[in-house]
Amino acid sequence: MCIIHPFWSLLVSGLSDGFLYALIALGYTLVYGVLQLINFAHSEVFMSGGFAGYFILNRTIGSHTPHGLDSVLMVVLGTVGGAVFGGLVAFGLERAAYRPLRRRNAPRIAFLISAIGASYFLYNLAGKEFGRDAVSIKAPFNLDGNAFRLFGAQVQTYQVVVAVAAIVMLVGLDRMVAVTRLGKGIRAVAQDADTASLMGVNIDRVISQTFVIGGLLGGAAGFLFGLNYGVVYTMGFTPGLKAFTAAVLGGIGNIRGAVVGGLVLGLVENFGSACIQTSWRDVIAFGILVAVLIIRPTGLLGERLGRSA
Repeated sequence: MCIIHPFWSLLVSGLSDGFLYALIALGYTLVYGVLQLINFAHSEVFMSGGFAGYFILNRTIGSHTPHGLDSVLMVVLGTVGGAVFGGLVAFGLERAAYRPLRRRNAPRIAFLISAIGASYFLYNLAGKEFGRDAVSIKAPFNLDGNAFRLFGAQVQTYQVVVAVAAIVMLVGLDRMVAVTRLGKGIRAVAQDADTASLMGVNIDRVISQTFVIGGLLGGAAGFLFGLNYGVVYTMGFTPGLKAFTAAVLGGIGNIRGAVVGGLVLGLVENFGSACIQTSWRDVIAFGILVAVLIIRPTGLLGERLGRSA
């Protein structure tokens, strides 16, 4: 029988991890929604955001220690910098690895191979240019500091920063997709690309903008992840696969499903590893992926598939 003593501590850490998974998972689910293809290079978009935040903050902070409002500004600067660079990398991926194949009506396997090739290119390029060893982002605040207590559990400042940043971005994305012209275009292309084109929607522009939006979220997540765990050229692999698991768990192509899947995965990982052993953490995560694909391939919330662009 599993008895979990630090329930609230595990809940807090699970939600913190889950918010990061959700931000990355949205990049997968947005692209799948419009193309019905998986962007396997998205983990390198995540990695690029981490390196962007590293260079920006380490140059900006220098030798001084930020405090108060200065710390907040540094977090915003790093998050925005990581997001912008992630968006740029995602934009380049769409132009180089996807658009030429779409214009040639290439088979789906060609998209998969192209994405994997782009992923390995970025992976090795980062290793060559930035080195093979992990580096640390200069902390804009005390990462181990405690913000407050929740039913006896210490909630770290880092976990609060991750939660606040993620909630702001997730709510912003949900509202953007629901009410803006771009959001309506994304939903139209996801539902039926051919009809959307006949109605005057610029398919290429919507797809490119969708990649950029996913890249913005993935790059921001890369910075937030790198703050606590450091930055290295291999950093995107495991979080990327877990975020893909979260997207499948919630219902690939469903934006709110990606958020739900990320939070559920983070919680199950933390509580599961507490019940068994920490070394089983990744086994639990990928076991969930296999189980979902076997038992409920549409995920928790599911998604009706339209005709891809």
